Amino acid sequence: MRQSQLFTKTQKNAPKGEISLNAQLLIRGGFIHKEMAGVYTILPLGLRIINKIADIIRSEMNQTGGVEIQSAALQKKETWEKTGRWNDDVVDNWFKTKLKNDAELGLAFTHEEPLANMMKGFVSSYKDLPIYVYDIRSVFRNEVRAKSGIMRGREFFWKALYSFSKNEAEHNEYYEKAKTAYKNIFDRIGLGKETYLTFASGGSFSKYSHEFQTVCEAGEDIIYADEEKKVAVNKEVYTDDVLKNIGLSKEKLVEKKAIEVGNIFSLGHKFSEPLDLKYKDEKGMDQFVFMGCYGIGISRLMGTIVELNNDEKGIVWPESVAPFRVHLISLGKNDEAEKIYDNLQKNNVEILYDDRDASAGEKFADADLLGIPWRVVVSEKSLASGGVEVKKRSEEKGEIVKFEELIGKIR
Repeated sequence: MRQSQLFTKTQKNAPKGEISLNAQLLIRGGFIHKEMAGVYTILPLGLRIINKIADIIRSEMNQTGGVEIQSAALQKKETWEKTGRWNDDVVDNWFKTKLKNDAELGLAFTHEEPLANMMKGFVSSYKDLPIYVYDIRSVFRNEVRAKSGIMRGREFFWKALYSFSKNEAEHNEYYEKAKTAYKNIFDRIGLGKETYLTFASGGSFSKYSHEFQTVCEAGEDIIYADEEKKVAVNKEVYTDDVLKNIGLSKEKLVEKKAIEVGNIFSLGHKFSEPLDLKYKDEKGMDQFVFMGCYGIGISRLMGTIVELNNDEKGIVWPESVAPFRVHLISLGKNDEAEKIYDNLQKNNVEILYDDRDASAGEKFADADLLGIPWRVVVSEKSLASGGVEVKKRSEEKGEIVKFEELIGKIR
């Protein structure tokens, strides 16, 4: 992509009222645009990152046997009334509206009820199970106070998978697969070293659940972590019994602030019973389907990555999720930069080409702010030295690389 074609512009200063580092840097870099508190438009550069994170998640979910769907955002009142979760006293963050005929609707904040209800049309026998469906979409939560920038919004992008199993044993087998898949996801997007499998409250679903918590000073949660085992306990369930159950010693635990980047729940029959989701077993007897749910906030992941990967100049994107692999900068329009741009594109290297009529200082400052992993500078000085200047965003110094060696270097 030519940078001159981007309609977005970088900003020198953070917007007023935006105190979260992730939102400050993402807005300044032109990755997102703030519509209102807790609501952000994802701009072209940000969408490339969101899509890369989503594709990594998608590949890991597919490996577990997951099948992707696109669920509906509009939800009918009757389905949710069966589980009691339409009631504002039970769920206080609904966005609700009405049709022209005064029928009430809600904007989905999760999908346990509608998918359990939908599965009644597809599940009748034990031969139909297990089923693992997921979707990647925007959901809506009427937070009293949106905060932490893109990490806690009123509209956000996430992945949710729902498992439908014959019994608890079959469910537990998938649950362990999900743990492994989540670990792979966080490793692949560059958060693996800081992310702990965390024993947590099951909320309204069950007594306990598992979270994936990424250690970060911007986090809202407190965890007690065993740094050797890479497991932790959320402060909200910290008891001797829990420690004994995560084979953990109090003596080895370290208190840390963390961001919840994913969670997995065993739902059991909590939704299948009120929604009458049953199947006939091998003996022809009716049994309730055993459910689980598995969530990851994708836009929250983007914010978390920024919180952990930045310096005084801007963002430092991990290569796996960066909007582009290479930021090509031309200092003084020259044919060599055009040739490099064309050659890298032909070799399927994702490249942002700064072909703007701007000063060297402005181009370098923007490159540091955007945080693309590799910077390639074409200038009269580099050409006189026999090539281009190549520098990694995470490193201080660059080096002159010959044209014929460039692709090998950045790969």
